Amino acid sequence: MLHLPRLTSLALTIAVVIGAPLARAAEPARLAATTTTAAAPAAAATDPAKAPLPLDELRTFAEVMDRIKAAYVEPVDDKTLLENAIKGMLSNLDPHSAYLGPEDFQELQESTSGEFGGLGIEVGAEDGFIKVVSPIDDTPATKAGIEAGDLIVKINGQPTRGQSMTEAVDKMRGKIGEKITLTLVRNGGTPFDVTLARAIIQVKSVKAQMLENGYGYIRITQFQVKTGEEVSKALAKLRKDNGKKLDGLVLDLRNNPGGVLQAAVEVVDHFISSGLIVYTKGRIANSELRFSATGHDESDGVPLVVLINGGSASASEIVAGALQDHKRGVLMGTDSFGKGSVQTVLPLNNDRALKITTALYYTPNGRSIQAQGIVPDVEVRQGKLTSDQPDSENFKEADLQGHLGNGNGGKDRPSSSQSPIGKAKARPQDGDFQLSQALSLLKGLSVTRNK
Repeated sequence: MLHLPRLTSLALTIAVVIGAPLARAAEPARLAATTTTAAAPAAAATDPAKAPLPLDELRTFAEVMDRIKAAYVEPVDDKTLLENAIKGMLSNLDPHSAYLGPEDFQELQESTSGEFGGLGIEVGAEDGFIKVVSPIDDTPATKAGIEAGDLIVKINGQPTRGQSMTEAVDKMRGKIGEKITLTLVRNGGTPFDVTLARAIIQVKSVKAQMLENGYGYIRITQFQVKTGEEVSKALAKLRKDNGKKLDGLVLDLRNNPGGVLQAAVEVVDHFISSGLIVYTKGRIANSELRFSATGHDESDGVPLVVLINGGSASASEIVAGALQDHKRGVLMGTDSFGKGSVQTVLPLNNDRALKITTALYYTPNGRSIQAQGIVPDVEVRQGKLTSDQPDSENFKEADLQGHLGNGNGGKDRPSSSQSPIGKAKARPQDGDFQLSQALSLLKGLSVTRNK
C-alpha cells in the first residue's frame, strides 16, 4: 500500500469526500455559489480484469428503452431515459454512491470548499417568512447593515411568504457581482429595501472560544478543505486569549456529518506527534492509502475531551477513532453514526460526476467502524440543564453585621459580591449538559495532574 505522511494535494489523485447523508435541519441555510473540487480521473476506476459485456442484458436494456418510448403514456426523450438508467445503476450500490447532476455536483463542491458566492447571511424559516439567523462578518450583508432577526419579506420585489427556504435561497443565489434587492422588516417596523451585490463568501467550519479561564473549546461543524488550517489558528488564538498554556480543551464533533478526508487527517495531526492516523483499503490502487502524523503537534499535549454523538459521522469518526486509539483524549457522549466508507468523485462530461464508494477506512488499531460506530469512553446522554438558586442569593456569614474577620487576613466574601442570576454572560456550557460534563472532567484531570 502507498504510505504517505500526509496527502498534500487532493488534486493530484483523488478527491475523497466522506460524509453521511444526514439532513441538516438544524443548520441554517447559506446563500452560496461554488468553487472547484478536485477529482480522480475516470480511468482510475476501471478494473484491469475486464469481464466481457453481458450482451443479453444489453439487448434487454435496449428493448425496455424502446418499449417505454413507444408505449408510455407521455413522450419521453432518450436523454431522460438514459439519465434515469444511470441513476438506477448507482442507487442500487450503497446509500453513499450516487450520480450527481450539475446542481448536485455544484452543491458538493460548495460544501467541501467552504467558499461560496452569495450575500453572507445564514437564514432560517419563521412563521412562513425567511428570517436572518446571522450575517457573516465582512460580507455584503454586514456592510449593508443587515442584522440577525431581520425578516426577508421580498426578494427582488417577489414576496417570500409561503415559499420554502430552498426556493428562497435559490432566488438569492446568482452570479458574483450581480445586485439583488431584499425587502426587510426589523422588529415589526416598516418594511425597507436593501440592495447589495453578491460576492465570494468564505465560511469557516471551526468555532473557538474560552469556556472558563484555562479551558478552551473548539467546535468543528464540517470537514472542509481548510478545516485543518482553521483548527491550527484556533489553537493559537486560545493560547493567546488564555495568556498561558491551556489547562484543558474540548473538541466538539457532535452532529458533524463529515467531509474531506484530508481535513480529518490534518486535524488529528495537530493533536498527536507520531503514529498512524488512518488507512484505507479498496479494490483500486488509489484507494490503498496510509496517513501518518508529521510530528507537528500544536496542542502542547493539553488534556482533551472529544464530544461525539449519533450525528458524528465519517470524517468525525476518523478523528475520534484516531485520538481514542492513541489514548490522546477522552471520548464523551453517545455512539457515533457508523459510516466507515470513503467516496471518490469522478467527473463526467457536462458538469456531472459520479460519487462512488471506493474504500473502507480503518483506525490506527485496525478497527472498521462501518455500521458500528465509535463507542465513547464515557457515555453521557444529552439532558436539559436548569439553574438552581445560586449561592449569591443565600445569606452568608460575611453578610452578618459585626461578623469576625478572617484569621489569616483574607477579604470578606459576602453574597452581594457575587453576580446576580440573569446578569452573568451566557456561556456555551450553561445550557449544554454534555459540554458541562466535559468541562467538569477536564477540571478533574487538571486537579489530578497538578497533585
